[in-house]
Amino acid sequence: MTVAVNAVLSPTSERRPMSWSTPLTYALALAVAAVSIAPVAYVIIGGFRTTPQIVADPAGLPDPWVWDNYSRVLTQSHFWQQAFNSAVIALGTTLGVVALGVCAAFVLARYSFRGREALYTFFTLGLLFPAGAAILPLYLMLRDLSLTNSYYAVILPQVAFSLPLTIVILRPFLSAIPRELEDAAAIDGTGRLGFLWRIALPLSRPALVTVGVLAFVASWNAFLLPLLVLSDVNLHTLPLGVQNFSSQYTTDTAGVLAFTSLAMLPALLFFTLAEKQIVGGLQGAVKG
Repeated sequence: MTVAVNAVLSPTSERRPMSWSTPLTYALALAVAAVSIAPVAYVIIGGFRTTPQIVADPAGLPDPWVWDNYSRVLTQSHFWQQAFNSAVIALGTTLGVVALGVCAAFVLARYSFRGREALYTFFTLGLLFPAGAAILPLYLMLRDLSLTNSYYAVILPQVAFSLPLTIVILRPFLSAIPRELEDAAAIDGTGRLGFLWRIALPLSRPALVTVGVLAFVASWNAFLLPLLVLSDVNLHTLPLGVQNFSSQYTTDTAGVLAFTSLAMLPALLFFTLAEKQIVGGLQGAVKG
């Protein structure tokens, strides 16, 4: 009797594992994608319209398609100067973040010393510190050091604020490398730095690409810090250029959309091309 009752109850009493391939999951994913993509698409397509078209039908498509807005922006010398400034600052920030982050994460992952976990906790607490809260004292410090109106005034603070996330992502990758590889490298005469350069860095490529792309995109889109420390117009970045252009051409909505599209396009393409590497790097950091 008991066996029969268990046989009857067991199919209904067992819980099926939750599946992520349900129609509701796909619907939610599509909704999130639409919310993320729609503003970007609106800005890009809006640059191919005229301002009267946008006023008459804000959600409409270009009819006809207008290329003058983009060509007018691309022929401005200020745009290319601002693009150059953004590229120099973003690349400098990326190199600094990756270089210093790898050094710090390697020490915290492969060396054993007193206070290691406390030091790692100190870095992770940096994720909770908003950069906006330090803008005023940071500006005063940069002014006292005579670094304002220079690339360093933007690069150095951005590197400092990006290090916590960089170390959090890189440390699990460097910790997951088997000790046997390090011992074998030591037997072959490879030191710590040789092991880092020849073995650890190639194995941690997804994490390196992840932190590099995140640092580049964040630096490219930075607005508040360059606004405060770069008063020289010749040093302005593209986000500041968007503000200057929109202030100068307040009635040219289509032109502002075209300028905004071109300003965000490099970071958007860079992020899209490295998407798979970013996902792999974040998955490895979570597993670690």
